[in-house]
Amino acid sequence: MDFSIDTIRAAAQRLEGKVRRTPLLSSPMLDELTGATVLVKAEALQLTGSFKIRGALNTLLSLSDEERVAGVLAFSTGNHGQAVAASARMTGSTATIVMPQDAPRIKVDGCRWWGAEVVFYDPATQDREEVGRELVAERGLTLVHPYDDVRVMSGQGTVGLEIVDQLGEGGHSPDAIVLPCSGGGLSSGTIEAVRHSLPGVTPFVVERAGYPKMARSLASGQVAKVPAVPVFLDAIGSPTVGQHTLAALSRHPVEALEVTDDQARVAMREAVRTLKLVVEPGGSAALAAVLAHPERFAGQTVVVVASGGNVDASVLAEVLATAA
Repeated sequence: MDFSIDTIRAAAQRLEGKVRRTPLLSSPMLDELTGATVLVKAEALQLTGSFKIRGALNTLLSLSDEERVAGVLAFSTGNHGQAVAASARMTGSTATIVMPQDAPRIKVDGCRWWGAEVVFYDPATQDREEVGRELVAERGLTLVHPYDDVRVMSGQGTVGLEIVDQLGEGGHSPDAIVLPCSGGGLSSGTIEAVRHSLPGVTPFVVERAGYPKMARSLASGQVAKVPAVPVFLDAIGSPTVGQHTLAALSRHPVEALEVTDDQARVAMREAVRTLKLVVEPGGSAALAAVLAHPERFAGQTVVVVASGGNVDASVLAEVLATAA
């Protein structure tokens, strides 16, 4: 199956009534702070607390009855795991989630709440894909990849379909769209959907400072890898990008930005202050980029995707208590 606007529209039909149409938020305070008109797609308010349910549920709904009965597996820092666990429960399947042993507690607890079995691995000494594929072979499970799967990418692309509709409803003409980027599932799907209807929009992906794997991949045309290390921005901490996601993003004039942990902390605080929205570190990356690079967006209408809100209470408290 080739990834396209048609596969995204088909995903939207499968997901209709099963996921939330998340709001596109704005704040005069945020506009003044950035010098731009900023519209924030609040996927932190999505079922399971992130956009990931879209791709996971689209995939589970695309499986055969036999595959669902046998069960599914995902490897994840947490958001994809929760989404697969929830999707399994919603479709009568079972889920095994392979997670790093230092994954945020809120994400581990979320996977278990939805009924999944959690299997931990050590990211310093083990490769999560190898651990996952061994379990798939041993147990006869179906792997639900976190990003490099057309079904997952198409589900994530429904974020973009909603954005296009909401921009039209609000009478907005956007200049740019900015997305956090880990493996590329959200960015590839959303950019494909948005630019199909709004080809003049400039797309940006945002990565961890010093670890620009998608930027390197786009520049070389080959999948790049970075070290798998524990990171504050865990939601965009994948050590590599996907073949399918790279191919999809290569169709568009994607620009890449980087943000630091401290810039993400500022964005988390501003999301709470200006929008009353809780956003996790990695989920704040796109907003952090707009705040950190105002010269790139001054005077423009910018769509920012706040991709998730699953942050441990202790981390959020620490971030909010720290002066900007």
